[in-house]
Amino acid sequence: MKILLIGGTGFIGHNVLEQLVGAGHRVAVFHRGVTRRALPEGVLEIKGDRNQLANQRREFTDFAPDVAVDFALSSASQAEGLLQALSGIAPRVVAISSMDVYRACAVSHRSEEGELQKLPLTEDSELRSKRLYSPEALAAMKAIFNSGWITDDYDKIPVEKTILSNSNVAGTVLRLPMVYGPGDAAHRLAPLVKRMLDGRRKIILPQPRAQWRGPKGYVEDVAHAIVLAATSNAARGRVYNIAESDALTEHEWAQLVAAEMNWEGEFVVLPAERVPRHLSDPANFAQHWVASSARIRQELGYRETISRKEAIHRTVAWEREHLPQQLSMKQFDYTAQFDYAAEDAALAAYAGSAASS
Repeated sequence: MKILLIGGTGFIGHNVLEQLVGAGHRVAVFHRGVTRRALPEGVLEIKGDRNQLANQRREFTDFAPDVAVDFALSSASQAEGLLQALSGIAPRVVAISSMDVYRACAVSHRSEEGELQKLPLTEDSELRSKRLYSPEALAAMKAIFNSGWITDDYDKIPVEKTILSNSNVAGTVLRLPMVYGPGDAAHRLAPLVKRMLDGRRKIILPQPRAQWRGPKGYVEDVAHAIVLAATSNAARGRVYNIAESDALTEHEWAQLVAAEMNWEGEFVVLPAERVPRHLSDPANFAQHWVASSARIRQELGYRETISRKEAIHRTVAWEREHLPQQLSMKQFDYTAQFDYAAEDAALAAYAGSAASS
């Protein structure tokens, strides 16, 4: 097949690119001209502004893709621009979306009120009714992912509706989990890895978050799911969740990292009121995000290609060599997250209260 990747040079996209090339597909990559790695030999490179895709219609026409995969859709207007640019050229597009479309995510972020959402989340679960991210959160996302495609009106719900409602170009929507692995700009495992490398003998886990479960996926496995959806005609008009089949708690994830690091310390789960301020989180952790990926497994035959143990091994090895100096999103804020004096004081106070009781 001939496959056009839009924004396919980043964390996830590069893995998709390598898998497609390895399987013998002809690939063209449209990007803004900034790549961290050289493109594989034989890949067609098209440079331009993703918000002006119509300028590349001639190059898209010459390549004549069977399908286009867009990793960088932020808004309905971007989705409309994509469909207009590919109308009459590509018969199908695959849009990379997110689990953040579900109302459960809004409940946990406390941006929407109401009862906890039923689990597991399926492709038919209720979607949120409001935008999820504040302007400050969007600015942080732009900084972390060094991305020009995230717009101020970022919202994957109108993106999905636009992609799936077009009569000229068939659509497929993939809702991604929290993706981890080498190259993860969010450094999801870094806070644990750094504490262990710093010789911390006790690591605090806030009680509500320690038992929270959310969808995760190793980057090569997520890329494999994207490749399956891009190369299968059965994916036309379909929406798929991508996630590992079992959702571990944050405490269980921490234990996997500890085993990989040969860390022999102790995780101390503290009640929310005893957690130091820099580790506190106002989220509603009673609302889990456990998601079912049964549909893509049944319809497209998706299976993980990398064991979880190997995925953790590769990710931890990369994090050890690439610990960031700072990140600006609160849950990864390196300017404030490592207040060891405050953590020691909280641990001592908790131990003292336990002893006196």
